[in-house]
Amino acid sequence: DAELLAAHRAGDADAFGQLAGRHSRELWAIALRTLGDPDDAADAVQEALVSAYRRASTFRGDAAVRTWLRRIVVNACIDRIRHERVRRTVPWPERDLPSRRPDPAVELVTRLAVGEALAMVPVEQRVAVVLVDVQGYPVAEAAAILEIPVGTVKSRCARGRARLAVLLGHLREESR
Repeated sequence: DAELLAAHRAGDADAFGQLAGRHSRELWAIALRTLGDPDDAADAVQEALVSAYRRASTFRGDAAVRTWLRRIVVNACIDRIRHERVRRTVPWPERDLPSRRPDPAVELVTRLAVGEALAMVPVEQRVAVVLVDVQGYPVAEAAAILEIPVGTVKSRCARGRARLAVLLGHLREESR
């Protein structure tokens, strides 16, 4: 990644495209889970990649290029959320699930409820929960992406999970 970024800085016309291609699925997943809307996620990733392309010369090398790209996407998502351009009640896309699938209607209701609840969690907590619990990043890596201490990520996740538990408590009782 660092070599591709250096090649881009040196004028290689294809280097940044290769770099973006390597990480596009991961960046898309972060944006989609954070924003909840495929169109907004696509816009955020595009804005982030344009920003990274233009500001490649500002990359200091303090973190991995991959972490730098993730941080730019997270910032683009936060900007979109703060400007209230996000529709907050869009279901999450289908993904491969184990062969024993629940009733599709129940699954849809659950997905909608989770998406709505996640949208109600403060943005700092939402981003931490999405990175750690949804995307599966280790807390230390999420802290590097967000450029905050590990303890702050842990506390934001804990508060976000607590809010989600209250907001989604009805799902637990309905399944009994």
